[in-house]
Amino acid sequence: MHSNYYSFKLLDENNIFWVALIYRDKSQKLSHFIHFMDDFSLLIPEFFNFIKIMKKSISYFGVLVWITIFSIAMAYLESAVVVYLRALTYPEGFTFPMQPIGRNIALTEIFREAATIIMLIGAGILAGKNFTERFAWFLYSFAIWDIFYYVFLKILINWPSSLLTWDILFLIPVTWVGPVISPVIVSLTMILLAGFIIYFNSKNLKVRINWQIWTLLINGSLVLILSFIWDYSSFILSHYSLSQIWSMPDNHALYDLAQQYVPQSFNWGLFGVGELIILIAITWFAWHYFAILKKSFPK
Repeated sequence: MHSNYYSFKLLDENNIFWVALIYRDKSQKLSHFIHFMDDFSLLIPEFFNFIKIMKKSISYFGVLVWITIFSIAMAYLESAVVVYLRALTYPEGFTFPMQPIGRNIALTEIFREAATIIMLIGAGILAGKNFTERFAWFLYSFAIWDIFYYVFLKILINWPSSLLTWDILFLIPVTWVGPVISPVIVSLTMILLAGFIIYFNSKNLKVRINWQIWTLLINGSLVLILSFIWDYSSFILSHYSLSQIWSMPDNHALYDLAQQYVPQSFNWGLFGVGELIILIAITWFAWHYFAILKKSFPK
């Protein structure tokens, strides 16, 4: 008997097309037919059913390989865009303060960032079998993408010069900045949590993240975000109060002020607190499921 495989046959009968999907392994045989009708809406539930069947036959290792390849490819795409932007706006090399760019370009960049996150979420949804596993694959995909983004920038333009080099991390909802090593640390933490979730799922455990752990993860993440926006927000608030910002008739003055921003210091204290909270949550989660695993498979 051969190992698991799929084969496809395309049949033409009265201008109606069928795809015959054959699945075979050591114990069972399953045939599934997808009917391609003129009404495309009929294909949508069949497509998702097809995805479910495919995912049952693909090992966790196979998913890991392809999610890794996808994330690395996404990282190269991201780094290539940054190389183009820097060649146009920073021909002598990237440095603060930020060079003025057109408002249309700025909006395009913000929506590009949002589109990147949506694509990574999509990868997680397709790879996972339930919410927790999809969340894990999203974390893993995001982390690999973020780490290899810096790897490719180093290869392509020899940047950053060190792990302590300042970088603009995100523009949503305000500018995030920090030394390169800070998002790399966060990415490694994301891989750790994702790895535990995927490992316990592979052991056929019903993995769920309880509300206490969710509370720790969310609060730790908010503290990390605060550490990334702290220096930039302090700069803006040293010139305008929150009430003045909200009452501005337009954001031209704020936009012009942002072009003068030069990072001063990273709030490592906040960053450390955020990381510690998240690591406590991960430790709690891992300890809980290792205990269940030990009971399920005693020596």
